[in-house]
Amino acid sequence: MRIGVPREIKDQEYRVGLTPASVRELVSRGHKVTVQAGAGAAIGLSDHSYKSAGAQLAADAREVYGSADMIVKVKEPQPAERAWLRPGQILYAYLHLAADREQMADLVKSGAICIAYETVTAPDGSLPLLAPMSEVAGRMSVQVAAAYLEKPRGGMGLLLGGVPGVSPGHVAVIGAGVVGINAIQMAVGMGARVTVLDRDVDRLRRLGLVYGNRVVTLHSTADSIERAVLTADAVIGAVLVPGAEAPRLVTRSMVSRMKAGSVVVDVAIDQGGCFETSRPTSHSDPTYLVDGVLHYCVTNMPAAVARTSTFALNNATLGYAMSIADKGWSRALKEDRCLLAGLNVCCGRVTYAAVAHAHGCAYVPAEQVLA
Repeated sequence: MRIGVPREIKDQEYRVGLTPASVRELVSRGHKVTVQAGAGAAIGLSDHSYKSAGAQLAADAREVYGSADMIVKVKEPQPAERAWLRPGQILYAYLHLAADREQMADLVKSGAICIAYETVTAPDGSLPLLAPMSEVAGRMSVQVAAAYLEKPRGGMGLLLGGVPGVSPGHVAVIGAGVVGINAIQMAVGMGARVTVLDRDVDRLRRLGLVYGNRVVTLHSTADSIERAVLTADAVIGAVLVPGAEAPRLVTRSMVSRMKAGSVVVDVAIDQGGCFETSRPTSHSDPTYLVDGVLHYCVTNMPAAVARTSTFALNNATLGYAMSIADKGWSRALKEDRCLLAGLNVCCGRVTYAAVAHAHGCAYVPAEQVLA
């Protein structure tokens, strides 16, 4: 199979779909890999390292898209890139279509086979290709909150961990999935007071066994969320409904009564955000104020630590990429229900129920398309 790796063009997105080591694995299996020149340069992956791994270099993205049977990316294709997709071409990347109607419509129109990292689902219900970036974003969320609580950055001027004789900051984490667990780990490590809210009592029980009285666990209800948010100095939105829009759990009214100079980090923004006041931002312009509360809603947080993120992502995505390349997309999906769950758009049809529901469009089960 001919595999293409374009340079990412989303604002300050420095991750790359395949590392040289991943290219070497694919080339060794008889596949041809074309990488856009400079795709990994920003994170120390030189064109020479790709050539040494067996890749061919292309001068521009159009050449990559034009020559490839499968495009391997990190973030969703931008409008200019979507125009280069063609019927039957495979797109393998993060897509987050439930919160992006325009992208969904373009992918349907393209006729491409679009496999979304974020909905590939393991037998136990976990999301193996979303997990590594959730780990990164969860850990980053508390670093970001700590930084933006500083007065020069617009916060209230609070040191999250406190000092002897001064109370530490209070971090509320809404959601105890992969993002939430990693946020909790960082917040506890910094010495903050931590409250976590989730509807899964067994998950809260496990957190209690790990952290004891260092973390307050609350069953997530509108009342408990309101009480936690109004007393918090930083709130981490770590809610996920796989493939669907995130529920808006923190209302505008709640935000209006939060502490002035407090910080919101909405990690769920890729799926629309879990704060009613959230809107997507970029690394170039990451924050905005609503009622005195600083909002950080960057849609590609892990790009700030792009080298770590790229290697972590490749560890998870390479195996499925090899399966698609070795078997072809149809056979690979038929033989692996985990990968089948990643099929969001196929040959002009929406094949993921939550995406179709989010946009009120027709849904065709993936199994039916393959049949």
